[in-house]
Amino acid sequence: MRNRLSTNIISRHFQEHSSIYTFIMVLFLMGVIFGSIFVNSLSLNQKEDLFYYLNQFFGQVGEGEMVPPEELLKMSFWHNVKFAGLIWLLGISIIGFPLIFILIFIKGIVVGFSVGFLVNQMGWNGLLLAFSSLLPQNLFIIPVFVFISVCSIALSIKLIKKIFIRQALPFHLMPVFTRYFISYIAAIAFITVAASLEAYVSPVLMKSIIVSLTK
Repeated sequence: MRNRLSTNIISRHFQEHSSIYTFIMVLFLMGVIFGSIFVNSLSLNQKEDLFYYLNQFFGQVGEGEMVPPEELLKMSFWHNVKFAGLIWLLGISIIGFPLIFILIFIKGIVVGFSVGFLVNQMGWNGLLLAFSSLLPQNLFIIPVFVFISVCSIALSIKLIKKIFIRQALPFHLMPVFTRYFISYIAAIAFITVAASLEAYVSPVLMKSIIVSLTK
């Protein structure tokens, strides 16, 4: 019964907010495309400087000189929790919810630029490195940011209707805010998994690929 109830709640959530999910995903993909195109606008000197620092980093990874996993876990966790928390707070603020679209677009730009630059400079080897360094954690991080963004936008729309449109259907604030708080707790749980992958899995994958490329 619990599993059936959970499935019904999740499916109802996706059905109710399918249009917002579609818009957020399209916006994120636009950011990815824009970020990958932006790579081509860099000057030759800028590309060489970035690639130099990237080579330095890959050299350290290959030699095992990296930030300790525990420290990397902590950094990744707090960075993503703060980012998700900002989106969550913007949903409550009502007037700040348009900034959520900007944040999602910027996140897409960062991912697109990172992958695009590696591919631009290293070809297929760069694509392998991009997948090893970005894919494991982003399999969780990106859905989490999309989910919390949709929840925040949906709450803002409800509050705007409640305040400014008198004919809007009444709803009780306490259950709505309770569910909204639970959504953030769920996001933190998935962020913990993503941070663990970034700290313990991605470095191992990166090191194995870098070592194989340098042989």
